[in-house]
Amino acid sequence: MNYLFIKEICRRFNAAYLENEPLAQYTSFKIGGPCPILIKPNGAECLSALIKAMNSENVQYKIMGRGSNLLISDNGIDMPVLLISSDMSDIISEGEKVVCGSGAALSAVCNAAAELSLTGLEFAYGIPGSVGGAVYMNAGAYGGEIKDVFQSCEYLDLQGESHILTAENADLSYRHSFFSGKDYIITKITFKLTHTNDKSAITARMQELMQKRRDKQPLEYPSAGSTFKRPEGDFAGRLIEAAGLRGFSIGNAAVSEKHCGFVINKGGASFEDVKQLIETIKEKVRETSGRELSCEVIIWE
Repeated sequence: MNYLFIKEICRRFNAAYLENEPLAQYTSFKIGGPCPILIKPNGAECLSALIKAMNSENVQYKIMGRGSNLLISDNGIDMPVLLISSDMSDIISEGEKVVCGSGAALSAVCNAAAELSLTGLEFAYGIPGSVGGAVYMNAGAYGGEIKDVFQSCEYLDLQGESHILTAENADLSYRHSFFSGKDYIITKITFKLTHTNDKSAITARMQELMQKRRDKQPLEYPSAGSTFKRPEGDFAGRLIEAAGLRGFSIGNAAVSEKHCGFVINKGGASFEDVKQLIETIKEKVRETSGRELSCEVIIWE
């Protein structure tokens, strides 16, 4: 398929697209084959037009943010991919509110809030990925979660129609939201923060948490962050280490020596290397502890 109708919509909105584009460079794992056309919508109106057109043509598609929680087959994806990233990344302030496009990097939003002396997002500094992805999974770290500062968002449904979702209806809980399991696309987010006269305290806390990440996480290797959800009453990393898997590898994918909760790409790891390692970890943990690990990484194959 030549996807002429997609190209025409992109031209109409002055949005970029790339054909037969390898996806590895768009993921933090640095793994993934090509898609026939990678589309970079530059706003909700463009995105809505694309969704409606693809529905009309019965064309299936995938939605991708900054690829920080995604493992893609080396064979690629045989359908268009909508990349919600830097082309939808505006960040503005409205008093104690920060309003941002869903493609904005979460760390960039944290920096913007700090510059405005707005506190509340420090916990999120260093969490990879986009703001839209962070809302989708209610990202959290160091005692904070997106739900603590989320006020509302705008999103498109499967028909490309726009809606507003408020915090009261967002169903935010551990790694879960109203959007979980749905292919709705978040387009804009509003955070409610708190003004402080001590801007230096905000930046100091952000740097403190970033240093903790550097000390405890294998940031020097490509990965998708924590590979497994935290099991109730325990930690995935502890269970993996107890199963004797620290440093265990399949091909060029390995359990991190630094943090057993991370599967890393040591360089040139294949999709199958990572996928087999994830399954092996789950099996070994089941055998040694009786616990079931749930993979947090989204897999496209």
